[in-house]
Amino acid sequence: MPVLQIKDLHVSVETENGTKPILKGVDLTAQDGETHAIMGPNGSGKSTLAYTIAGHPKYHVESGSVTLDGEDLLAMTVDARARAGLFLAMQYPVEIPGVTVTNFLRTAKTAIDGESPAIRHWIKDVKTSMANLRMDPSFAERNVNEGFSGGEKKRHEILQLELLKPRFAILDETDSGLDVDALRIVADGVNRAKASTNLGVLLITHYTRILRYITPDFVHVFVDGRVAEEGGPELAERLENEGYDRFLTATNVG
Repeated sequence: MPVLQIKDLHVSVETENGTKPILKGVDLTAQDGETHAIMGPNGSGKSTLAYTIAGHPKYHVESGSVTLDGEDLLAMTVDARARAGLFLAMQYPVEIPGVTVTNFLRTAKTAIDGESPAIRHWIKDVKTSMANLRMDPSFAERNVNEGFSGGEKKRHEILQLELLKPRFAILDETDSGLDVDALRIVADGVNRAKASTNLGVLLITHYTRILRYITPDFVHVFVDGRVAEEGGPELAERLENEGYDRFLTATNVG
């Protein structure tokens, strides 16, 4: 079975002006080890897709289905989705005062695996991953994301990815706000995770620059809550040269 399968997904959100449809029939299938880039202009539904899959209560599924290894993902609680192998790297990671990075990571690993990791191997894994991501060891004792820069928050997201070892990762604009060096470090972390676990990735981004370091197998262009076009890496190159104008013009005409 496919790792992640989305069929005719319609999603809405409540606003001050009533119910607003965001996703209007999304179909997407991703297999083990594949990287799918989700691209498109602002407001096209990319982040809505990410948070709907993860189980954010703000988004209401009107119809359609999302399955993970054939199991109904939408029927699962958020923590059950994580235990099933789903991971979301957030666009805007939140601060958690009073909870250190060390405690957060170990608690998350225990909750997902159903047992505590062996201390000696766990400490070694954490130190190795932090070194690979060029994170100062002192970050382990700081509160989660508290006082972290944008780049440090994104590295911490990838640190979680490397240590929790999910089946499928959704990266919601992980490249936003990163300079060139931080972008390369984060991308290297994603590539390490893919190589070690055959991780499937749904990579949401506005821009093609992260795709220079994480090569997508498939590119999906989102416009007005739908997949307007699909292709391989060459589609990302075309978007780099042409932008989204041709999609937006077609949408306005329609």
